[in-house]
Amino acid sequence: MKSIDPFEELAHFWGRHGLDLLFPPRCSVCGEDLQRDYSSSQWSDVCQRCERLLSADVPRCMVCGEVSFETVDGCRQCTDCRPPWQGLIALSGYGLHTRDAVLRAKHPGGEVIAAAMGRLLAEKHRALIDSWKVECVVPVPMHFVRRAFRGTNPAEEIARGFSKTMGFLWSRALARVQSTRMQNELPFSKRAANVRNAFQIRARVRGKRMLLIDDVCTTGSTLKACSGVLLRAGAEKVFCAVVSKADRSA
Repeated sequence: MKSIDPFEELAHFWGRHGLDLLFPPRCSVCGEDLQRDYSSSQWSDVCQRCERLLSADVPRCMVCGEVSFETVDGCRQCTDCRPPWQGLIALSGYGLHTRDAVLRAKHPGGEVIAAAMGRLLAEKHRALIDSWKVECVVPVPMHFVRRAFRGTNPAEEIARGFSKTMGFLWSRALARVQSTRMQNELPFSKRAANVRNAFQIRARVRGKRMLLIDDVCTTGSTLKACSGVLLRAGAEKVFCAVVSKADRSA
């Protein structure tokens, strides 16, 4: 039997825990100290309280994302007006905790929050996502002027965390070619027109099953515009994933 080298054990301990002892890990969302389980190979960057608050939600239609107990094959709200995508998942609604995290993720320094929410989104719906057989993840793009002004695109950072968790590739397959007004500045009735012709394809997607990612979906106008571009470019199917599905009254 091989004897245990105490120096080897000490080196292993410091290699695994040293940084945490010097710089105690904090929750990516609330900043509180993290209590890590060092016996596990998978460490969370979000505390249990934030995971619970960010993931808490009501039953939703898995096609349109609206609140519904008819969750699988479409609800009464989307039966008459089916969206162009095959399914939509959300981490939660637009409650206070999620709203705060989403708003912080829109600014430089919030990338770690966005990536953490992407991971939670993937973990919550892993079984359903696996059944979709997604081939590529595409974040909703931001116009280059707004991207330069903000310094970050939260949809991309969410896609990074999501794709890393699922083992998917992600791609900037879409480009935003028009600098439009912010959707939340407009009444619902004008949002579809605001993003019409705002996106263009920039990568080959023919025959692929694509998954669009964004931070918030309210009316679905942006996701519909992006889905239409992907489908016209030959994508086999489009699915959607968002951190928050906001009610239209939000």
